[in-house]
Amino acid sequence: MGQQQLLLIMLTVILVGVAVFVGIGMFTANSVEQKRNEIINECTILASEAQLYYRKPKAYGGGGKSFIGWQLPQEFNQTEAGFFVNTEIQAEQVIITGTGNEVVTENDSVKVAMTVTADSISTEIIN
Repeated sequence: MGQQQLLLIMLTVILVGVAVFVGIGMFTANSVEQKRNEIINECTILASEAQLYYRKPKAYGGGGKSFIGWQLPQEFNQTEAGFFVNTEIQAEQVIITGTGNEVVTENDSVKVAMTVTADSISTEIIN
C-alpha cells in the first residue's frame, strides 16, 4: 500500500508540473499576441491619419493627393505600447513601422510594418 501511494503522489506531482509548464506557455503566447494587437491598432490609427493628410487639399494643410510632407504626430513617437517611425514616405504610399517597448521572446520585441496607400492599408508582422 505504501508503494502505491508513493507512486500516486509522484504521478500527481508530475501532472501538476506539466500543467504549470503548459499554463506558462499559454500565458506567454497570449501576452505576445496582445502586444502585437496593440501595436497594430496604433499603426491603424496612424494609417488613417496619413490617409486623411493624403486626401486633404494643400490649401487646408494636407498633401493634395500625396503623402509627401506627412509626419507622425508627436504623441505617437513613443506610446505605452511602443514607438513608431516612418520608414518610407513616397507620393503614393507611406510605410509605418511600430516596435513594442517590451522584449517578448528572447531578445526580440514585437515589430509590425504597415503600408498605407490612398485607399488601402496592409499589415506585415515582422516579429
